Amino acid sequence: MAVKIGMVSLGCPKNQVDAERMLAELKSADFEITNDEEQADVIIVNTCGFIESAKSEAIENIIEVSAFKQSGNLKALIVTGCLAERYKDQILNEIPEVDSVVTIGANDKIVDVVKNALNGKNSLYSAEKTNLKLTGDRILTTPFYTAYLKVAEGCNNRCTYCAIPDIRGNFRSLPIEDCVAEAQKLAQMGVKELIVVAQDTTNYGADIYGKPSLSALLKELVKIDGIHWIRTLYTYPDKITDELLDLIASEEKLVPYLDIPIQHASDKILKKMNRKGSSAELEALILKIREKIPNVTLRTSLITGFPGETEEDFTTLAEFVNKVRFDRLGCFAYSEEEGTPAAEYENQVDPQLRQDRSENIMNDQMTIAEEKNEEKIGSTVEVLVEGYDSYIKCFYGRSAADAPDIDGKVFFMSDNNLEAGSFVRVLINDVIEYDLLGEEIEQ
Repeated sequence: MAVKIGMVSLGCPKNQVDAERMLAELKSADFEITNDEEQADVIIVNTCGFIESAKSEAIENIIEVSAFKQSGNLKALIVTGCLAERYKDQILNEIPEVDSVVTIGANDKIVDVVKNALNGKNSLYSAEKTNLKLTGDRILTTPFYTAYLKVAEGCNNRCTYCAIPDIRGNFRSLPIEDCVAEAQKLAQMGVKELIVVAQDTTNYGADIYGKPSLSALLKELVKIDGIHWIRTLYTYPDKITDELLDLIASEEKLVPYLDIPIQHASDKILKKMNRKGSSAELEALILKIREKIPNVTLRTSLITGFPGETEEDFTTLAEFVNKVRFDRLGCFAYSEEEGTPAAEYENQVDPQLRQDRSENIMNDQMTIAEEKNEEKIGSTVEVLVEGYDSYIKCFYGRSAADAPDIDGKVFFMSDNNLEAGSFVRVLINDVIEYDLLGEEIEQ
């Protein structure tokens, strides 16, 4: 009987792609992949270690699945991912339930790790970060019609609050031809929506081609048959070019959606964060984007309570949010990350105040999002069908304005027997906060 492997993958889509590559290696070695943790002989927890809440979630998951050593079939618990890279020794020393720890550069050893763990040989598997492969087969953990295309690893930006360069190393891109080959393979597997990701996607290709080359990559990806939507996440504002905007405006497959993490709007705080550009430049960029792509959906992420953030700085941020009116926004309370410059800054903001400010921004954004959704009543949107909700008796899916897991849904009525992964036209007739309600209309 085949050994059954379970995988819990946490954190960002980039980490998820790493998990999918490990699953493919394990399957090719004749292990059976299972979603039933109680039946798993081995469970791999692929962790995130980006901020404090992610670390806590990872540890909770490790402890939670370790219980299957008593109540299930679990014989070995393996930890991989960013937490394993960052705290490899502490995990082995302080969490006795863990049998093996695998750093990011040793992911390709996962088959040997599992075999050794099952034989009682438990240890740390460590290798240079740059050993992490950026290509290889994958077992998709997303719905079959959606997949992430990771086009680069690591980051060179050195934002003062961020530990990613220490965890993942310097920025390194995958050549265009390799990205296209993987995207073609995904299309052949039935993927309709391709989501391009990297830590700084707009820096794609700078290390290979001498300049950021995201536009050149996208021009090749749109040629792939079967791909209907291409969405790009993590586009940094200082590298968004007119060429990229004109390309998104003109290419039908490139959904009019830009995820632009700006983090703050106070010039003082932006400088302390080591972020490029000013509040005025950010506002000018957003205005230009909306002029070039009138139907664009803009998402951003913000940090409140950064060291030295005064009430005046926070007011500047709140006023910016209410003036610019992003379509999508996530706001996070600042988290001190050991080893980062910001963790050593004076004037650390009280943790409760950080959280209160974050909640204030999100309350404002809820109002903005609902008002923007109400503007869509009476319009028709294309929707990627994801399934049928038997409880509320309607179909649901996402529009081009909605990235999976982080944005809203479109709930709609239809008399047809619709399949997941198909595209339909939906007339919007109501809203509930971040979600749209409507009914299918004939194409």
